[in-house]
Formats: sequence, C-alpha cells, structure tokens
Amino acid sequence: MKRQIIITASIFGALAVIAGAFGAHGLQHLITPKYLEVWHTAVQYQFYHVFALLFLSTVTTYKQKTVSAIYYLFTLGIVFFSGSLYLLAVNEVLGWGWLFWMGPITPIGGLLFIAGWVTLTIAAFRNK
Repeated sequence: MKRQIIITASIFGALAVIAGAFGAHGLQHLITPKYLEVWHTAVQYQFYHVFALLFLSTVTTYKQKTVSAIYYLFTLGIVFFSGSLYLLAVNEVLGWGWLFWMGPITPIGGLLFIAGWVTLTIAAFRNK
C-alpha cells in the first residue's frame, strides 16, 4: 500500500505542477479572473492532499484498513474536488454546456477530504 500511495501522490503532484503552470501561463488570457481563481483553488487543494498522501505513506502504526480508507478518501477527494473545479474553470473555453452539472460534484469532493481528515484524527486517537 505504501508504494501505491507514493505513486499516486507523485502523479497527482506532477499534475498539480503542470496545472499550476498552465493556469499561470496558458489560461490567464482565456478565462476570467474569477475562473482563474477557481483554477488556482483546485491546484492548491490538490497540492495540500498530495502532501497528506505523502505523510500517509510514512504512517506505520495504523491499521492497514484505516490507511487504505484514508488513501481512497483523499484520492477521490482530489478527483472530485479539484477535477470538478478544473472543468468548471474552463467550461466556457471548452464550450461543453453539459459541464454545468459538475457544480454539485465539488462539495462531494470536499466531503471526501473532510472524511479523510476525520478518519486520520480518529486513527490517531485510537493509536496507543
């Protein structure tokens, strides 16, 4: 599991750097400042949870099921939260009118992040 967590964090980390650079240099003339800020928020939260995944890969005293649950909560949180924000930010550029339904997906990603952090907190309290 440790290897899988590190690989996932590395991929999401590289994608966050690419997305951040693309937002700073490629999108600034294509989308409004409001949507550029949405893009920036997606990059920020993706990075925060990359670091959380890397930390999780170092945890050796928690039950494997707990580590696995936290891993999936953070990973799906990145996909739902940041992924939906990326798509919403470039909706007008892509011209995909059907992307309006992504709005409700963002809070689901946020709830997954929260659930991951709560699960980590509970695991820390239970770990003697």
